[in-house]
Amino acid sequence: MAEFMENLPECTIDVLIQKIIDGEKQYDLSKIVSAYEKAAYWHRDQKRESGEPYITHPVAVAYLLLCLGMDTDTICAALLHDVVEDTPCTLEELRKEFGSDVAMLVNGVTKLKKIPTVSKEEQKAENIRKIILAMAEDIRVIIIKLCDRLHNMRTLKYCSDSKRRLISLETMNIYAPIAHRLGIAPIKEELEDLAFRYLDPYAYEEIDRQMNMRKESREKFVETIKEKIRNRLAEDFDPVPQVDGRVKSNYGIYKKVYRDGKEIEQIYDRYAVRVIVNTVTECYNVLGIIHDMFKPIPNRFKDYISTPKANMYQSLHTTVIGREGIPFEVQIRTWEMHQTAEYGIAAHWKYKEGIKGKDKNDNRLAWIRQIIEAQQESNDAEEIVKTIKNDLAPEDVFAFTPKGDMITLPVGATVIDFAYAIHTQVGNRMCGAKVDKKMVSYDYQIKTGEIIEILTTNAPGHGPSRSWLNICKTNEARSKIRSWFKKERREENIVEGKNELEREFRRNMIRVPEEDMGEFLAMDLKRHNCETLDDFYAAIGYGGVQLSKIIPRLKDEYTKKYVKDKNPQQQNYRPVKTHSGVIVDDIGDCQVKFSQCCNPLPGDDIIGFVTRGHGVSIHKTDCVNYLNSKDKPEEASRWVAVHWAEETQTNYFKVTIDIVANDRIGLLADISSALAEIRIPMHEATARELKNGNANVMVTISIAGVDQLNGVINRLRKIKSVISVDRTGK
Repeated sequence: MAEFMENLPECTIDVLIQKIIDGEKQYDLSKIVSAYEKAAYWHRDQKRESGEPYITHPVAVAYLLLCLGMDTDTICAALLHDVVEDTPCTLEELRKEFGSDVAMLVNGVTKLKKIPTVSKEEQKAENIRKIILAMAEDIRVIIIKLCDRLHNMRTLKYCSDSKRRLISLETMNIYAPIAHRLGIAPIKEELEDLAFRYLDPYAYEEIDRQMNMRKESREKFVETIKEKIRNRLAEDFDPVPQVDGRVKSNYGIYKKVYRDGKEIEQIYDRYAVRVIVNTVTECYNVLGIIHDMFKPIPNRFKDYISTPKANMYQSLHTTVIGREGIPFEVQIRTWEMHQTAEYGIAAHWKYKEGIKGKDKNDNRLAWIRQIIEAQQESNDAEEIVKTIKNDLAPEDVFAFTPKGDMITLPVGATVIDFAYAIHTQVGNRMCGAKVDKKMVSYDYQIKTGEIIEILTTNAPGHGPSRSWLNICKTNEARSKIRSWFKKERREENIVEGKNELEREFRRNMIRVPEEDMGEFLAMDLKRHNCETLDDFYAAIGYGGVQLSKIIPRLKDEYTKKYVKDKNPQQQNYRPVKTHSGVIVDDIGDCQVKFSQCCNPLPGDDIIGFVTRGHGVSIHKTDCVNYLNSKDKPEEASRWVAVHWAEETQTNYFKVTIDIVANDRIGLLADISSALAEIRIPMHEATARELKNGNANVMVTISIAGVDQLNGVINRLRKIKSVISVDRTGK
């Protein structure tokens, strides 16, 4: 695909037409020219950020698709892909002139118009979701989008720094993994390299510099190896198989150098030689010859012919060492395997005539169907995009059932994911798992080559556990677990969901009267397709609604509606006199104690912890104990909102002050005198010598609040030879 990798300085309609004429495939040239003229008319006054006429972009995208061998309608859609989004031209107009297929493809790659009341992140997530839905209808949509993104990445230098980073991050997280899943390796590698250049320019330049330093010797080494292999194969093959060489991409090297902590010399596959033969038998014959010529490195052989990757990639990979002592990888494949590796799913259009835009039986599209199924259980676009990124991770593991069936899953997948990958009912009835005949826990992460046996039960009422949602890795498993809870445990979901919402409301000091709850949550009910409050509670209960996503907006809504100008009369409570000085929200004056780990004072931001038999323990919100336990499921519900009362009896709180000073005679006496002058009672004082010769004095005093404490600290800092004064328990 050398022509595909070219970064053409200028791509015009004449270049596009000449490419069509020179090729062997038949195209409807008049339809393509009409599509160009339509696009050129609508984009006539538009410029790209580089200053070039906008029409150069759709023409470049069409050229890339032509290199992939896509059909006439795809080329037309590429030329027209921005007219509906960026000009007054309508989809109906395109449908009348170019047919329903072209209109459908253009609609698939057209971004949604700005949706009211959503953030930029949600808008982006909705657009990704729209593309995934369109992919399920016709895979050509995403192939157009990949070429569109590739040309945009090639010209990204003309954008601002912040825009470059945002687009590069989305490219790395979404588009490069999709290209990998579709098997289009050149697009995947170039997208990664271009995104890497803008996301970590220093690392990119360092790797580029090191690789350029060795460029001449590297090219000489690869050519020498190719010649040796070619001469040896000539003894057994006529004609001689094609032998190519390549160097690993900058991003591929980066992942192993920086992520895995390796030196460049330790990356065995940075050099690679590819041998292309006619039959599978010849692949294994060449493997034997290679191992006879060079010394193979143990555990560096992979047979992707008998065990293809999820994107249907097939080849034999072996890493060997020549007499020069430099390791290199040899890839051996047939011509058919080579076309699949280079063009991926686009090979259908390049080498087969009359194929339709969609083929729902293609195994390479199974992951798209799984993503679509997940959307039935979740309406959170950002959550869906997050799971898409997980499911599209380039690294896969291959494990087997006891019958020998292979299951492909992303790295980090657990036995729960394996069970649901076999069948929904196997996952729902799972009660245990064995790996290589040994029992393992549910969170066991499977490894390539393991034999997994899923143990099941037919006991009535048995089903998955809610905790599995936090254990499983794949979108498919999570979707099926949520689906089971949605169908089988509605009443339980309602109770669980309502409790979860109430806990979050308490933690965030949201107090909405029960009779106003429906109106308060009306927008969220609509967004999550819930007709009643019970439907909404049930959705929370089975995981279809993520509270972490909606709580920030609900807090803002609550502040606007119930806390106007922070007037207590409009917060639906009246001031309460308390003996402790603290009010526990929704309870009022109750038994409280102040924790000794942080010693909160009036004026500090505080939170309460419901103890067993001792009332509520009050902590500062920056207390280490609170920060360490607030997100633990078993303790999260016991943290409650509290606040200092506006009307209190005069209370004094003990606090310890840590003073460091240059050691001298009379230091402790001066500290005592300073406290006496401002009428602060001192209960205890201790002094010790530090290793550096300074003195450390700890004094315990009674204070009414933070403001008074700050005054005391400022007074003590003025004492001669004092270095620092700090409050303990911070």
